[in-house]
Amino acid sequence: MSGTNSPILELNAISQAYDNQLVVKDLSLTLEAGEIGCLLGASGCGKTTVLRTIAGFEPLLQGEIQIAGEVVSCSGKMLSPAKRRIGMVFQDYALFPHLTIFDNVAFGLRGIGRVESLRRVNEALELVGLYAEHKKYPHEISGGQQQRVALARALAPRPALLLMDEPFSNLDVSLRERLSMEVRDILKENGTTALFVTHNQYEAFAVADRIGVMAGGEILQWDSAHNLYHQPVSPRVARFVGEGELIAGVISAAGELTTGLGLLRGNLDDTRPIGSTVQLLVRPEDVVHNDESLLKAEVLRRNFRGASILYHLLLQSGDRVQALVPSHCDHQPGEKIGILPDVRHLVTFPCLPGDGCS
Repeated sequence: MSGTNSPILELNAISQAYDNQLVVKDLSLTLEAGEIGCLLGASGCGKTTVLRTIAGFEPLLQGEIQIAGEVVSCSGKMLSPAKRRIGMVFQDYALFPHLTIFDNVAFGLRGIGRVESLRRVNEALELVGLYAEHKKYPHEISGGQQQRVALARALAPRPALLLMDEPFSNLDVSLRERLSMEVRDILKENGTTALFVTHNQYEAFAVADRIGVMAGGEILQWDSAHNLYHQPVSPRVARFVGEGELIAGVISAAGELTTGLGLLRGNLDDTRPIGSTVQLLVRPEDVVHNDESLLKAEVLRRNFRGASILYHLLLQSGDRVQALVPSHCDHQPGEKIGILPDVRHLVTFPCLPGDGCS
């Protein structure tokens, strides 16, 4: 990561609307030099609109965008996309079919001289591992290679910031996973600051240093993947990130919670009085299958995943939990299985009306 103290990207309380309907609401985030950020959310949450405002394709309703310390969008100012020093990788790659791989990468390097242009194209193709394919045309290489060509083309002008719009969505699952890790390695090797949008949380986890979970045009939490999973700030984030259930619990003593999984101990919000009812986040890895356990749960349904099975379980308390179990432990819906709690993070939320836990 670069030693600069000033962020490469700053969004300060930006808003955007279409037909008088707000699609981005008072959104702020910061990316330091060399960081990879991600906006994660379902379709229609506003994430692509944020990307388009950063790129200069959409004006702001209010707020301010800075790139490398320069204000590029604010009230009364909108710097053109060509002057923002950004690279862009589109969902469909947007390669020119009539140009070779080399010429596709060179396309955005006009005005810097032939020798420098040649050097940058070769460097970019080496970086993405495609120098040997430089004489081919896009239709002669695979989808994964096309994606890397699009990345090389975006990196060749040495942008201050790289933007990527659902960059892996056109690839099959196995290639998507492999290529997402490759792209992260390439960006880190090049020290590139980048922001991408996706609806796939596993892509976000694999690539990004910091992730913004978005809903309704707002960022619910801007954090590392680890913190989003283990320290979600709200039930909404907890339900969106990863898998798991919220179950009822009662604070029975300092650091103790009585639940349908039994008595659990750990760090609790000590501002809540003894006897308070809360919601406890229980992830699949928090519930361990053990045939010898006296605590039983009924299998409601199962999701076979090859090496493991995700069981949806009903506790005697009426709460539902999930358990990720090695697939040689094969149980069918209706069976009772022994379980043990292994809840190492007591993530709790207030129990509000309508939550079903009061």
